[in-house]
Amino acid sequence: MDQEHIAGDGEGAGRRRFLAIATGAATAAGLGAVAGCASGDGGGDGQGGNPAGGTEAAAGKPSAAKPGAFDVKAENARSGHPDWPVTKAGPARAIEGFADRVSVLPGESFGLYVSTTAPRFTVSAYRMGWYGGARARLVWRSEALPGVRQPEHTVDSGTRMVRTRWARTTSIDTKDWPEGCYLLRLDAQGGEGQRFVPVTVRSAATTGRTVVVNAVATWQAYNRWGGYGSYDGPSGGYAARSLSVTFDRPYQYDDGAGLFLVYEAPLIALAERLGIPLAFATTTDVARERRLLEGASAVLSLGHDEYWSPEQRAHVTAARDAGTNIAILGANCCFRRIRLEASELGPDRTVVCYKSSYDQDPGFKRGHPATGDFRSAPGADPESSLLGVIYDGYPVDAPYVVTNPGHWLFEGTGAKAGDRFEHLVGVEYDKVDTGFPTPRPIEILAHSPVVCEGRPSHQDTAYYTVPSGAGVFATGTMRWVEALDAKGDGRGGANHGLDARCGALTTRVTENLLRVFAAGPAGRTHPAQDNVTAVYGGS
Repeated sequence: MDQEHIAGDGEGAGRRRFLAIATGAATAAGLGAVAGCASGDGGGDGQGGNPAGGTEAAAGKPSAAKPGAFDVKAENARSGHPDWPVTKAGPARAIEGFADRVSVLPGESFGLYVSTTAPRFTVSAYRMGWYGGARARLVWRSEALPGVRQPEHTVDSGTRMVRTRWARTTSIDTKDWPEGCYLLRLDAQGGEGQRFVPVTVRSAATTGRTVVVNAVATWQAYNRWGGYGSYDGPSGGYAARSLSVTFDRPYQYDDGAGLFLVYEAPLIALAERLGIPLAFATTTDVARERRLLEGASAVLSLGHDEYWSPEQRAHVTAARDAGTNIAILGANCCFRRIRLEASELGPDRTVVCYKSSYDQDPGFKRGHPATGDFRSAPGADPESSLLGVIYDGYPVDAPYVVTNPGHWLFEGTGAKAGDRFEHLVGVEYDKVDTGFPTPRPIEILAHSPVVCEGRPSHQDTAYYTVPSGAGVFATGTMRWVEALDAKGDGRGGANHGLDARCGALTTRVTENLLRVFAAGPAGRTHPAQDNVTAVYGGS
């Protein structure tokens, strides 16, 4: 595809079909970005417990946790609580809520805003991790709190942004909460209903640690609570989409968990099982704090991380250029350029993305960068200069084809050249395209034929290294993190048909990646060997 053809949405672009994000019990449907391939869019008391029988020690030589730093192995040796999932969601508005802070430092407080038809409810804070397979630990539970039905939302006439203007229900203190990714479960009493509220207890420093970055801006863009999101409105049309969306509302998908359970939780469980030193942040934290990533061993972008601010991109790029490894464990990453603004509840709580209507954005008129696609004018800056790969289309469902089985990332997988892993490429995919800025040397590990709305192309998994010693890895498929949990023969249709072979491959490759990336600049011990010409011929 030529660059002009894949520049972005355009007013005439048809609305993208639903992006299926179903996985196991997490059966939600996320709205896709506008345009398809042709347009290139894009319970226990929680106070401890006995060891739960085994965290697996990390192989290799990852950096040791600094004195006083969060100890992921000790945390995951505590008893887990497998009763954390929502099992009785109840009617649509039985109970729901949101936090007024996307993330907090350990010991800080945040406000919780809850609307419920029940007379009383409780809040249970589950830290998500491994915990011997339980996947969560109950860290805190509230007493019964009075319930109230909050006022109906309104919609801003100019931006079509949904606003709640709810009263604060309670304040929650995170004293003694370990760093990590949390789901607060709201349980209605006297009326059946449960919902999640996500919040991150972030790390103050990341030196020597692998940083898990929750893609909260992307979660919010796909959130259609109140009828509007960044892709369409109640009419289903692109022109009715929100030009700005706010964190001041619940998440619609996955019982309030947003995109966390499908695209992030499986990877977090794996990383915590390995016991490598971890730190936690959100995309808004990375954007706001210029020095947050200093000294980090690696930064992890998880399964669906599409919406980035220029500040976030600059800070991740600077980290790479200082020797921090970067892993892109999804596809269509760093595609939309956003601006973060304050809401009535605090800073960085509004995600502005006008897309093809960027010239109508008051911020753009004041001199801010266009909130369109990074690869598009004005100010085109294709994402490939950071990722190594570039987004190529939607939707596809194709086998993942191993090209370079001798690569260190495939060690222990038993994979051979030409091995196919059904359904692992989807629903969006990336490729190496030297028509865009592409760091070299870059190695292609998997080169999978796809046909996207009649157009033949390829998906690529790639790894490149830079003079700082940093290694950058990109899976090139959005289903990678989801596949970590794949089991069985795939014939039941769950998880897009991903089977145990896909689960075993992605798990072992990700283990190899995390261990090497945790040990320091991967390029010093595993320099990339460029093979683009051998794979594509003449590139």
